Amino acid sequence: MTGSDADVLVVGGGPVGLAAAIEARLAGLTVVVAEPRPGPVDKACGEGLMPRAVTALDRLGVDPPGRPLAGIAYVRGPQRAEHRFAGPPGRGVRRTALHAALADRAAALGVERVAARVRALHQDADGVEAAGVRARWLLGCDGLHSTVRRLAGLEAPAPRRTRRYGVRRHLRVAPWTDLVEVHWGPRTEAYVTPVGPDLVGVALLGPAPIDVDAELAAHPALAGRLADAEPDGPDRGAGPLRQRTRARTAGRVRLVGDASGYVDALTGEGLRLGFAQARAAVTLLDDAAGYERAWRAATRDYRLLTSTLVAAATSPLRPALVPAAVRLPRVFAGAVEVLAR
Repeated sequence: MTGSDADVLVVGGGPVGLAAAIEARLAGLTVVVAEPRPGPVDKACGEGLMPRAVTALDRLGVDPPGRPLAGIAYVRGPQRAEHRFAGPPGRGVRRTALHAALADRAAALGVERVAARVRALHQDADGVEAAGVRARWLLGCDGLHSTVRRLAGLEAPAPRRTRRYGVRRHLRVAPWTDLVEVHWGPRTEAYVTPVGPDLVGVALLGPAPIDVDAELAAHPALAGRLADAEPDGPDRGAGPLRQRTRARTAGRVRLVGDASGYVDALTGEGLRLGFAQARAAVTLLDDAAGYERAWRAATRDYRLLTSTLVAAATSPLRPALVPAAVRLPRVFAGAVEVLAR
């Protein structure tokens, strides 16, 4: 292989892939995005951007429409613990609206796109080739079930005992709060995110199978609010959520976002982390060890907090989580601020 079609090939044209492409163009690099699906692409997603994710988008020149999110509430029956962010708000944004805003910004910056699926990957000392494109570097931003991760030999088996899944449904109803509400039921958590003046997203997380109607019935307070709400579009599912990697780099390949490893959606930090990783990957293209260090630093709090919450949520301690948050408001506030800062 000789020569290059681009400095950077981004595999995966979702929000994280597009953010990585924008980062590369802002750094003066030529970029091609390989994505077989026409956009905007919808998928199972909680759709709540934490404050740092909103800040990251602003730096990229992206301002998607949505609803301000002032904080997070944990709810179980009549018990409720809530904390409002000490700093700027987050934002509830429909996945398709976020995708469209990022795609418009990438196109305006001159990012090229090829409608192709990666089936093989070849690299040498000077570059990497995939989807018919030769580039100096490849960023694998192709999600939970990353083909790049597998082809680069970076996949590691995830433990079966903690397999969790997610299903999201949009419902036509006026939001009743400016918080992300997490309703804790016997086996699932229901994340309610305002995303429009008459639309909320409800994402259910837990073990399979997840029957949305049956699970919502197990959240009586929430079910009452949604009793007359009509679904807006089909349900979307994802999982298993836990994904592990041996490393985040292999030669000229860098894994970014969910492709680089994922614990759970419980803390809603996926996009914030993906944007931070995209910036680090572009900044450290020629420093594999530096990117590994940056990845660990960016995900450290997320991995610790999310692993702890998932362990509690899948144990006999589950019923005690919301009562503990109510009794220990400073601890709950501190955890929420970890997500926000």
